[in-house]
Amino acid sequence: MTTSEQGRNLIKQSEGLRLKAYRCPAGVPTIGWGHTEGVKMGMRITQAQAEVLLIQDLEPVEQLLNKMGVQFRQGQFDALASWIFNLGTGRFVGSTLCKRIQAGAEDAVVASEIVKWIYSGGRPLSGLMTRRVKEANMYLGREAYKIVNNKIVKV
Repeated sequence: MTTSEQGRNLIKQSEGLRLKAYRCPAGVPTIGWGHTEGVKMGMRITQAQAEVLLIQDLEPVEQLLNKMGVQFRQGQFDALASWIFNLGTGRFVGSTLCKRIQAGAEDAVVASEIVKWIYSGGRPLSGLMTRRVKEANMYLGREAYKIVNNKIVKV
C-alpha cells in the first residue's frame, strides 16, 4: 500500500508548507512539509521540490507499515503514515501503539493509543491534539474523537 492523496493531505495540513528552512518546535531545521534530513538554516526550495521530498520521506514509513503483515484499510494506513511521519519510525516501532497493532487489538484500542501522543516538551500542544484527533478518526473511518475545552474526548 501507499499513502493516499487523503493521507498526504492530512500530513500537509498538519505540517504546513514552508519553502524556507525553519526550526520546528523541537528545534530541528525543517523545510517543505516536515522534511528534516540534510536541512540547513537558510535553505529554500520550490513547492515542486517539497512534493518530491514528501513522497521520499513517506517511502520508509510505507515500507514499515507494509512489512507489518497487517491488512490495513486505506484510512488506517493513511492515519498511521501521518503518525509515523510526525514521530518517526523508531518511536513507532518501540511504541505501545505498534504493539497493540501487532497483537491484533480492536480498532478502538488502536485509536485510543493514537490520541495519547499530544505532548512536546512535557506539555500538550493544540496542533498535535488536532492532528491526533484527525488521525484517530481517519483510522476508525468515523468521527469518534473531538476536542472540547482543549481536551480530546470521545464522541
